[in-house]
Amino acid sequence: QVQLVESGGGLVRPGGSLRLSCALSGRFLFSDYTMEWHRQAPGKQRELVAVVKDGGATGYTDPVKGRFTISRDNAKNAVYLQMTNLQPDDAGVYFCSARSYNSEYWGTGTLVTVAS
Repeated sequence: QVQLVESGGGLVRPGGSLRLSCALSGRFLFSDYTMEWHRQAPGKQRELVAVVKDGGATGYTDPVKGRFTISRDNAKNAVYLQMTNLQPDDAGVYFCSARSYNSEYWGTGTLVTVAS
């Protein structure tokens, strides 16, 4: 079993920055998992934001390219999402997930609010 806990959400003004963290615990091998960040805005479906594989390869949804950076620290069993130039459309609950070929785990989310 894998447990995930997100942190770092909060209230920022448009153009501001936040750094989200996701800490993993349990009995697992971190390198077995592709790590992802998803988000869900009010009234919208949950969407994939960013992904990082064990070797460091990354991918992003088009609206966040150039503004968000996902990274992982294999020594600390942690994944991060650095978000810059935040816009109102970026607001929502951000979820961290860990995915292997035969399993998937989710955190309970951290809230990001973007408002003037």
